[in-house]
Amino acid sequence: MNGLTLLGIALLVCLSGYFIYGRWLTKIWGIDPKAKTPAYLFEDGNDYVPSSKFTVFAHQFSSITGAGPVTGPIIAAMFGWVPVMLWLMVGGIFFGAVQDFTALYASVKNEGKSMGMLIERYIGRTGKRMFLLFSWLFTLLITAAFADIVAGTFNGYTANGSQVTPNAAAASISMLYIVVAILFGLFLKKYPLTEKPKLAVGIILILGMLTAGIAYPLYFDKTTWIYVVFAYMFMAAVMPMWLLMEPRDYLSSFLLLGMIASGVIGVVFTNPTIELAPFNGFEVNGKPLFPILFITIACGAVSGFHSLVSSGTSSKTVSNEKDMLFIGYGSMLIETILAVVSLIVVGAAATGGVMPKGTPFQIFSASVGNFLSMFGLSKHVATCVITMCVSALALTTLDSVGRIGRMCFQELFTGDTTDPAKMTSTQRFLTNKYFATVITLFFGYLLCLGGYMNVWPLFGAANQLCSALVLIALAVFLKVTGREGRMLYIPMCFMFCATVIALLMSIYGIVKKFMTTGGFSFLTDGLQLIMAIALIVLAMLIASQSVRKLFNSEAAEDTIDSDGQENA
Repeated sequence: MNGLTLLGIALLVCLSGYFIYGRWLTKIWGIDPKAKTPAYLFEDGNDYVPSSKFTVFAHQFSSITGAGPVTGPIIAAMFGWVPVMLWLMVGGIFFGAVQDFTALYASVKNEGKSMGMLIERYIGRTGKRMFLLFSWLFTLLITAAFADIVAGTFNGYTANGSQVTPNAAAASISMLYIVVAILFGLFLKKYPLTEKPKLAVGIILILGMLTAGIAYPLYFDKTTWIYVVFAYMFMAAVMPMWLLMEPRDYLSSFLLLGMIASGVIGVVFTNPTIELAPFNGFEVNGKPLFPILFITIACGAVSGFHSLVSSGTSSKTVSNEKDMLFIGYGSMLIETILAVVSLIVVGAAATGGVMPKGTPFQIFSASVGNFLSMFGLSKHVATCVITMCVSALALTTLDSVGRIGRMCFQELFTGDTTDPAKMTSTQRFLTNKYFATVITLFFGYLLCLGGYMNVWPLFGAANQLCSALVLIALAVFLKVTGREGRMLYIPMCFMFCATVIALLMSIYGIVKKFMTTGGFSFLTDGLQLIMAIALIVLAMLIASQSVRKLFNSEAAEDTIDSDGQENA
C-alpha cells in the first residue's frame, strides 16, 4: 500500500461523511439559522462572546486537536496499519464527529450550558454532580499529561547538557504567540476587522513570530518550562475569551492547518510506501488489540475531552446555528485526516516493518520536516517550524483544559443559583474563579510529577470513558426532546465496554506494581490509583442513572420541547 492511496481513501471517506451523514443529522434534528444563540442572549464579554464562524472553528479545532492525532496512531501502529486505519475512519465519522457535533448542538439549544449542566437538566442533579466530579478529575489527568509533553518539547537541553535548538526555538515562538495573541485580541476589540483583513494580519504576525523565534531561541530546562506552562494555564483560565484564547487559537489554527497541509503535500509529491505490516495480530508485546487500540487512538477517532470543549467554550461563542456542523463535525474530521497523515508518516519511516526509534513527536517532526526541506526550506528551519506546530497541538489543549477544569469545579458547588449574592460565603469562596483555577492546577501539577508516560494509560482510558458517558447523556437529551438518537447507541455501548475494561487493566497494573516491585510511589502511583478507582465508580453510577432515564418508557418527552424549553 502506498501513502497517496491511503490518503485519498481517507479524504474521500471523510468528505462523504461530512456531506452525507453530517448533513443528515442536521436535517433530522433541525437547525434554525434565525434563532438567537446563547452568545447573543447572554453576552458578557468573558465566556459568552459572539464570534465569526472561522474564529469559533479555530478555537474548537485548536483545542481538540492536542497531541492525540500524532501520538495515538503512531503508538497503535504496532498492531499494523489496517486496524488503525479502520478505527480512524469508522470512529471519526460515526463516533467522534457525531459526539462533538451533538454536544455542541445540545449546548447551543440549552443556553450554552456545559455537559454537566445538561446532565442535570435531562438526567438529574445527582448525575450532574457525579459527572462534574468525573470531568474535573479527568481534566487533572489531561493537565498532567500534556503539561509534561509541552515542557519536554520545550526543553532546550539534552541529558548531557548540550543545547537543542529546535526545542528552544519552538519555545520562543510559543511565548511570542501568547504575547502577540493578547495584543491582537486588544487590537480586534478596539478595531474589529472583517475576515479577509483579519486573515492577512494573522498571516503577517505568524511569519514575524516564526522568524523572531527561530532567530532568538529560549534555552531553559524542563522544570522551568513546567512552571511557565502552569502560569500560562492560569492566565488562560481566568482571562476573557476574546483577550487570549480566541486570538491565540485563531493564530494557532493557521499553523496547525499548515502542518496538516505540509504532511498532505509531502505525501502527494513523494507517495511513500507503507513499510508497516497490515496486521500484526490480536496481541502485540503482551497488549491485546481490544481494548488497547481503542483507548490509544482517541483524538482522530473519538475523544471525551472534545465534548467538554464543544459544550464548555465553543457553544458560548457560536453566532449562528447553521455554523455548528462545520465547527463540531468538520473540525473533528480534519483531525482525523491529521491522524491518517501521522499513520502514513510512521509507515513510510519504518524499515522492514519495524517502526523507527524515538517518541511519536520526534518521528512525526523529522518526517514532515524532510517533506518541507524538499521545497527549498532549510532542514533546520523546517524542524523548528514542525516542532513548534507539534508543541502547539498540546499547548492549545492545555489552555482550554485549564478553563474547563475551573468551570467544572465551580459548577460542582453552585447549587441552585449562579448569582454570588444568593450564595453562602462557602459557596462564593469555592466558586471563585481564581480559587477554582488554583486548586485545579495544583492537583494537576502533582500528577504531572509522575511524568507523561505514567499518566497516559490512565488518561487514555478516562478520556474514552468520558466519551461513553457523554454519548449516553446526549442520547437522553435527544430522546427527551423528541429527536432521533438511536445512532448513538452502538458508539456509547462499545466505548463504555472498551474503556471500563481498559481502566480495570490500569488499576490492575498499578496494584501489581505496588505488590511486586519497589518502584511504587505513593505520591504519583498512589494518587493515580485513587483517581482510577474514583473514575470507574463515578462512571458506573453516572451510566446507571443515564441508562435508566434513556430506556424509561415514561421519559418526559412531552415536558421539554425540541429546543430544550420546558412546556407548561
